[in-house]
Amino acid sequence: MPINSGADYIESLRGRNLRVYLFGELVAEPVDHPMIRPSINAVAKTYDLANENPTLASAKSSICGKQVNRFLQITESVDDVVMQNRMQRRLGQLTGTCFQRCVGMDAINSLHSVTHEIDEKHGTFYHDRFKDFVRDMQEKNYVIGGAMTDPKGDRSKGPSDQEDPDIFVHVSERRDDGLVIRGAKAHQTGCINSHWVVVMPTMRLQEKDRDYAVVCAVPVDDPGLSFIYGRQSCDTRAMEDGDIDQGNAEFGGQEAMIIIDDVFVPWNRVFMDGETEFAADLVERFTSYHRRSYVCKTGLGDVLTGAAGAIADYNGVPKVSHIRDKLIEMTHLNETIYGSGIAASHESFQTKSGNYQPNDMLANVCKHNVTRFPYELARLAQDIAGGLVATAPSEQDLKSPVTGPILRKFLVGRPGVTAENRIRILRLIENMTLGRNAVGYLTESMHGAGSPQAQRIQISRQMDLDYKIDLAKQLAGVKEDDDGSGKTGLSPHFGRMFPGEDDQI
Repeated sequence: MPINSGADYIESLRGRNLRVYLFGELVAEPVDHPMIRPSINAVAKTYDLANENPTLASAKSSICGKQVNRFLQITESVDDVVMQNRMQRRLGQLTGTCFQRCVGMDAINSLHSVTHEIDEKHGTFYHDRFKDFVRDMQEKNYVIGGAMTDPKGDRSKGPSDQEDPDIFVHVSERRDDGLVIRGAKAHQTGCINSHWVVVMPTMRLQEKDRDYAVVCAVPVDDPGLSFIYGRQSCDTRAMEDGDIDQGNAEFGGQEAMIIIDDVFVPWNRVFMDGETEFAADLVERFTSYHRRSYVCKTGLGDVLTGAAGAIADYNGVPKVSHIRDKLIEMTHLNETIYGSGIAASHESFQTKSGNYQPNDMLANVCKHNVTRFPYELARLAQDIAGGLVATAPSEQDLKSPVTGPILRKFLVGRPGVTAENRIRILRLIENMTLGRNAVGYLTESMHGAGSPQAQRIQISRQMDLDYKIDLAKQLAGVKEDDDGSGKTGLSPHFGRMFPGEDDQI
């Protein structure tokens, strides 16, 4: 039976006997662990939203012929790409954290075009295999995780030049019935909460890196996979009694390292094997999708702006001019992120395989904004909140028969505002700017889908400065190198999809 609801999804994760390590010990059942469960709840919300608002969070698939969760859809129009962004913002508003499914959505959409083009050049059968895999995922309504980032080791060297070949995921053996891979994938979002993970190369590859040019799908419960759960700031608060100090007790993000120990993959789940010249195309297309997917952070920004507005009201200063100005600035920055991201989606174009790819320049501008603006939103929210955002007493103190009455007396806000409600909002701001969900809102905004320099490289490749210089010279009446033909020498590279030769993406 396919998964139909968030509750169904949570039950689908039980009893998988995953090898998950947390604090150096195996976790008996990840679903019931208090530190892991909030991240599972966030993914469950993606199922419930599809039922509550099917227009927003589901779409018709031509692959299986049914209405499917939008996270599993291959984009078939510009509107499909735009609707992904609208869904992402809404889920950010509902969860206040990373809901972990964008990476899988962006992986399958980038693979749709790349597998088609590999087949076109080499006569392989990756595209049909890939569509069969997607059809199966759609019909079962599974969560797909994307695994791209390798540990990388010595960053000055490529995969095949590392002292330890396992630093990058690679093919360790090829058999008649499939291949064997080994290595690791670092800080993988929502991997334990997925049903399947798609393994992909992390960078541009050379011919000598053939064994590292591998794309394949692996079930998360494969016995060759192990997961080492990542720490998050204030994460053990989830193991304490009560819900105030967590700030956002219901929802959280998840990152883990995946250890791949000689995992066998049958050929029907292999979508690239040795075609090194397509590794850069895959990474660039994936990052184009994923960088504009960071409009999800605007949903979190909406929550943080609302929390800042609430604490200003609770403190009795909602109409003070500098407070209003800071809230306006938070809104301006947040909408600037959204504007660039959704513009990238509106400017999508059709690929050879038929699906739609976002505008790469605007996608990189979106992500570059995300590496900066959430930090300023966080600073402004803390400014409005005041020092109590980092010094508030614990929930146990608030409920203590000794200290509780004292705190309820001295930590009240304006008339009608209780100390508890004031602390709850302060804890939410702390959660998003210093605590557990600062991982998804701040650090992930910096490094997810590539660190800032990666976006600057892509922007530099596509800024077409020669073309713009020609425009200026033409308007200024410059006759430099005029051969009398009337031609301006406009750059022939204007508007091309993926210019540039650097390894960094």
